[in-house]
Amino acid sequence: MRRHHRLGLAGFAAVAATVLAAGCSSSSSSSAPAAPTSAAAAGTSAPASTGAGGQGAQSVTNYVTYTGGKSGPADTSLPPVYIGYVNQQGGSTAVGLLATAGAQMAVKYANAELGGVGGHPIQLVTCFIASAEEEGTTCAQKFLANKKVDVIALGGVAIGVQSFFSTLHGAKPVIDGVAATPIDTTQPNAVILFGDATHILPPFGTYAKDVLHAKTAALVYPSDNAGIAIGAAAIKQGLQAAGVAVKSVGYSESTTDLTSVLTAAGAQTADMVIPYSDTAGCVNLAKSLTSLGITDSKKIVSAPLCLNGQVISGLGDWPHWTYAIASSLFGDPTDPGMPPYMTVAKTYSTPANAPDPWNIVNFGQLLTTIKIMNEVGYASLSPSAILAKAKAFTGPQALGAPSLACGKYSSAPAVCNDRIQLFQYAGGVTKGRPDWVKMSGWIQPPS
Repeated sequence: MRRHHRLGLAGFAAVAATVLAAGCSSSSSSSAPAAPTSAAAAGTSAPASTGAGGQGAQSVTNYVTYTGGKSGPADTSLPPVYIGYVNQQGGSTAVGLLATAGAQMAVKYANAELGGVGGHPIQLVTCFIASAEEEGTTCAQKFLANKKVDVIALGGVAIGVQSFFSTLHGAKPVIDGVAATPIDTTQPNAVILFGDATHILPPFGTYAKDVLHAKTAALVYPSDNAGIAIGAAAIKQGLQAAGVAVKSVGYSESTTDLTSVLTAAGAQTADMVIPYSDTAGCVNLAKSLTSLGITDSKKIVSAPLCLNGQVISGLGDWPHWTYAIASSLFGDPTDPGMPPYMTVAKTYSTPANAPDPWNIVNFGQLLTTIKIMNEVGYASLSPSAILAKAKAFTGPQALGAPSLACGKYSSAPAVCNDRIQLFQYAGGVTKGRPDWVKMSGWIQPPS
């Protein structure tokens, strides 16, 4: 049932060798395959076929068709449309540092090749939260004062979310990629296209039960990182719902030697080991696992936050683990939706940014925002019209799940996705030929 793939990818060698940001080029244009059909594949609670990746035949491969745009540049003589954008960056902790890069990449590409929105150029109006809750208030006030901003996109934001939504008070729609906190999920004016930690991490339990046939699991995570701690709780809940006994141990982000933490969680004897951390902790976790002799990449399962150039710089490679991801996986040779993204990324991104999951998610998120605005029409753009279209969107999501169900969860009406897919990394990125073993198609939380 499993298939092993090797793929030579332009750009991976540059990431591995230099881990440096190259300047964006504007000399080439993307060439997209045929447009996808409109039907969306149904998700299941059991592991899907490990054949075609992404959304299979439903994968979004033609961005002009997907966004409802027009091939060619936006008309700079027309007044622009404005999209607000918030990300947590500039402080000591960044949930999704490269989320902004993905959003900017989408806007640059749409203005250059998708005709903007109805021919009008798009301007991204940014506001960044560094480290204080009150900065969320500042961002909301900024967008409330700017009457030209009809919609706001969120990157990876864990700090300031409460004050942001409270101050915004539903006046403008918020389109999220992956929500970092449960606060986003309850907002009536929000739509979360790729899901949130509370709903896309419980499928770890489905995977543990149906693929690994695990009885026990060890979970370690930095407990002083609010966003990561919420995700760890969701993973634990999913494992328990699947009947897997889990021992979870938190640690301080300042801890570098994590062998004692892993030992306390019973990692040496557990059927499944989950090192759950942001990018900063990936190197320390990988080194500590190796020092304990825990190297079975099938049973070590994590989120995809380690799949970037910074980790290669620290380890010389990505950790040989299995990764769960709520979006397309960079370099997945079975995903028809990945080559178009990689083509665009060569022109509008830097080599180190393109593989990062936040870059991928926010690129797809902004494309959908542009799609929604095109469907509303430039002359009819308004916060209420955009919100109605966003809530009615059922997918397939570009670089995301095959079908969405916004409002599926009454306690979290903004959440539109609860699916993930899993891949085992078998090495090769430093040679420009990363190997992936597809472990499951799109799976949902335990029923």
